[in-house]
Amino acid sequence: MRTSDFEYHLPTELIAQHPIEPRDSSRLLALGRATGAVQHRNFSDILDYVRSGDVMVFNQSRVIPARLHGHRKDTGGKVELLLLRREEAGIWQAIGKPGRRMRIGATLCFGPDGEPTTLEVEVLSAEAGGIKRVRLSAETGIEQLGEVPLPPYIHARLDNPERYQTVYSRQPGSVAAPTAGLHFTQPLLDQLQQSGVELAYVTLHVGLDTFRPVHGEDPTAHEIHTEYYELNAQTAQVLNLAKQEDRRVIAVGTTSVRVLEQVGQDGAAAGSAELEPTSGQARLFILPGHQFRMVDAMITNFHLPRSTLLMLVSAFAGREHILRAYQEAIEQRYRFFSFGDAMVIG
Repeated sequence: MRTSDFEYHLPTELIAQHPIEPRDSSRLLALGRATGAVQHRNFSDILDYVRSGDVMVFNQSRVIPARLHGHRKDTGGKVELLLLRREEAGIWQAIGKPGRRMRIGATLCFGPDGEPTTLEVEVLSAEAGGIKRVRLSAETGIEQLGEVPLPPYIHARLDNPERYQTVYSRQPGSVAAPTAGLHFTQPLLDQLQQSGVELAYVTLHVGLDTFRPVHGEDPTAHEIHTEYYELNAQTAQVLNLAKQEDRRVIAVGTTSVRVLEQVGQDGAAAGSAELEPTSGQARLFILPGHQFRMVDAMITNFHLPRSTLLMLVSAFAGREHILRAYQEAIEQRYRFFSFGDAMVIG
């Protein structure tokens, strides 16, 4: 297995720059996991691919306004800081530019345009991959000072930041949206419940790997960053009962897949037949050959070439099936990536 096995050519005009309205009017490619058969539908047709008793699992993480614009305290030089992950109160991992202005000991200042500084950030250390460990003078000002960070392949301005949040987002902590969930509207969620689908929620705060390609030809040598996750007691109970009754678990997005497979693997390693409420750092890197313990079907967007997420969906449905489906999506002019169209794999 090589990283280049997960390469494909995408015309740049198919990278969606704007969200479509309404949310559930995006297109839906339905891929048969066993056969590779493809159907072309609309996302609102997702009801045709579920059945009463299914459990649909959503990531309820909310994107924080993690991109900050400011200046160095000593020189006044402009800086940009992207908060990545909160380690503890006031201490964060971050990346910034220009990096040369963020040496250890530097103080960065942030405040409303034309107004005095309301937030100071001290650079404590430099880690691998350009990551800085920083201390914030206060965390309460982030909501007022920051902006929601969009992926680097989106160049258009987003007029409504809530369009980069799912309608069910509740737990702030991500630096990128769990984008498969962007297609759901509240009426569609209500329809799913009315059809007998049980809705359950996990939390995974999306971090640095959303922005990092896999370098090198050996994907097993890629160091995947951990991301905080939480499985609450209610969702653990729902999943345990579903598995006992042989009902399907449908993961909405690769982030939900990562939580479910992490807790499933941990439970199997501990010899436990049932999931327990838990939280921690998701460290699982899902590659072809992975034995899926929890997920029976998934809803996902189209992912970047050579990415860990493309490898994950290939592990679930087979690389050949996925790449053929992607090629058909390109021929059919689907919209790709965060604001793009969706797939259901089952």
